[in-house]
Amino acid sequence: MMKVKSIRLIEFAWIWMNLMHLQLPRHHRAMCHFLEDLWHHDKKGLLMSFRASGKSTLVGLFCVWLLRYHPDLRILIVAADHTLAKKMVQHIKRIIMQHPLCQNMKPDKPDEWASDCLSVRRLSTGRDPSVLARGLGSNLTGCRADVIICDDVEVPKTCDTGPKRQELRHKLGELDYVLTPNGMILYIGTPHTQETLYDTTDGFLKDWPVLKIPVLNKNGESNWPEKYPVSKLDEMKKHTGLIKFQSQMMLKAIQASEAHLDVRRLLYYDDELSYHEANDSATLKIGNIQMASVSCWWDPAFGANGGDNSVIACVFTDTNGHYYLHRIKYLKVPPQAEAAGFQCREVVKFIKENHLPAIHLETNGIGKFLPALLRQELNKAKLACSVIEEISRRHKQDRILSAFEVPLMNGALSIHTSIKQTSFVDELQDFNPFAPKGHDDALDAVAGCLLAEPVRLKRNAFVHLSREKWRGSF
Repeated sequence: MMKVKSIRLIEFAWIWMNLMHLQLPRHHRAMCHFLEDLWHHDKKGLLMSFRASGKSTLVGLFCVWLLRYHPDLRILIVAADHTLAKKMVQHIKRIIMQHPLCQNMKPDKPDEWASDCLSVRRLSTGRDPSVLARGLGSNLTGCRADVIICDDVEVPKTCDTGPKRQELRHKLGELDYVLTPNGMILYIGTPHTQETLYDTTDGFLKDWPVLKIPVLNKNGESNWPEKYPVSKLDEMKKHTGLIKFQSQMMLKAIQASEAHLDVRRLLYYDDELSYHEANDSATLKIGNIQMASVSCWWDPAFGANGGDNSVIACVFTDTNGHYYLHRIKYLKVPPQAEAAGFQCREVVKFIKENHLPAIHLETNGIGKFLPALLRQELNKAKLACSVIEEISRRHKQDRILSAFEVPLMNGALSIHTSIKQTSFVDELQDFNPFAPKGHDDALDAVAGCLLAEPVRLKRNAFVHLSREKWRGSF
């Protein structure tokens, strides 16, 4: 095979970007220098850059650049799942097909050009392809690689609990048996947890060389102003919430102290619901503000022996997207009462008092026995209310944080003054997403309301008399 003329990675990347009618911004040039230096010296490193910064594009170019000069290399792409790993292989294939300096790299045999693996033209005929994609759950026994790229292996589904983080580190530790002596391993990603894998001061990648590029520099200026001007980043922060922005754009591992929800951002009102019918149409207002939709969530529990409380909550939304947490009710079962039946009857009262057209009922645990019983009680009361069965699969602390952070940050959550008499505000103030157990029953119910698909209140819905007219059809 004819020896090809060597050029720097930054030149190789510039040619590609020019072909794609793109610029090679400053942070991409920094990535090129970092990756080339790792290849020649350290052989291990961590590349952290803000979301959508083009780091996967640069790493794909790096892989092709390596294969152009070392066609016998074996590169293993490892991602959280096989589909994500395949995306990198597809990107590498595209570069080989289109880059002007890679015209003679594509193999002649079609079976060497698959969706999750490929081989370039090379002298060796080993069983391992030039590039192979694998998910974390794949069996790597028997694989050998000269370069391993760990591309976004830390994602919420691999790190949202302690056991998952431990399992992630165990699986990545197995890569030591895949990498050849003097081989190179590179991690690329952004932190998704306080105990992030990407902590180079302690733990799994301790003392590894790292290039860290947040979206804002130390002076508060954008590191990619053409794509992310500061004004756009300010809007993004309001939309995604401060904690997610800090994690994914500023590359700061989430700290418990940062994750507390600020009760000072709560707004209060003391107006009651006002329901009116006229000319076959109906309206529901809080004070003088017309409501557009509503969500109701019941997180049931028996509350025995100091366990979780059974809580129901309802949240209305106006036409501007502002939330009104109108009522929270703790369902206390009196002595000698039959718990399930009593709670269902209390829920029916709550539905009637607040003109609710639907209720989301969490069916984890004891909740799986309640939907049929609640529907019976609604029929007895002649209330037309949909019972929507829900199974919560997300971790409770994560669900609460994602539900409350953005509305609080944007001043978009008002609560009725009667809720001050409950423990809701205390729960919000004391909330710690990293505490193993806290008092958060009301928070959990309200989070369910905020995250649930709201039921739209139709202005001109003329339906059967058993259903109040503003409720529409469900």
